Amino acid sequence: MTLELAAVGIGTGPGAELPVVSAVAGSGHPGVVAVETEQAPVLASLVAGGRMKPDTGQVLLDGHDDPAAVRRAFALVDTPGVAEPFPVMTLKQIVHEELAFAGRRPSRADVATVLEELGMTHWSDTPVQRVPTDARVRLLAELALLRPGVSGLVITSPERHGGAVTDWFAVVRDVARRGVTVVLVTSKAAAETATALLDTITDRGDAADTTTEGPEDATRTEDAPAGLPTEPTDTTDAPAPLETRS
Repeated sequence: MTLELAAVGIGTGPGAELPVVSAVAGSGHPGVVAVETEQAPVLASLVAGGRMKPDTGQVLLDGHDDPAAVRRAFALVDTPGVAEPFPVMTLKQIVHEELAFAGRRPSRADVATVLEELGMTHWSDTPVQRVPTDARVRLLAELALLRPGVSGLVITSPERHGGAVTDWFAVVRDVARRGVTVVLVTSKAAAETATALLDTITDRGDAADTTTEGPEDATRTEDAPAGLPTEPTDTTDAPAPLETRS
């Protein structure tokens, strides 16, 4: 599944709410949208997710202009004011809420199972605002993928939570490697780093062969999302994707 933002924008001129941007996201290769103004990340995410029609350009899903199909296939992840958890919510509260939203039974045992599968049991009672950014991205991305029909993600501004771009972008990249179409909306500075990392991966052939391991991947398996950022872990301990995802 490929999503293309073809010269989309909202408003015109120097004061445009969303200056014209373009990006292509496909399986194994995240699309990176670089925006800078205060409201532009939210607007770009709404447009990419089929929730808002751009004034200029098109959003194409596998070459077709079909906003309804985009809405069905793509979930907004951590979009400010639209799809972000309250800062004081604990991880177990977020999982409980997301399981209910996905139409699953949000029992205490089910919540515990999800956190265990993600390797985040030790953070179950921690407010999400205190969790490292890469773990936050992983949690919210995996929970969004539990929703029926969702096979794509629009992840909004992870850089606003701090942390190294290389850490949280590793999560974004690894989710995409599993066949999920991912659009990352981020600042221009973070986008430069993310794009450079993608270029490096492409140069050494990882985009086509994910069995090749690079220096930054030496502590986790190639087919699983990135592990947690606190300490390097052996590949045998790297958390796998949620088994409950449909």
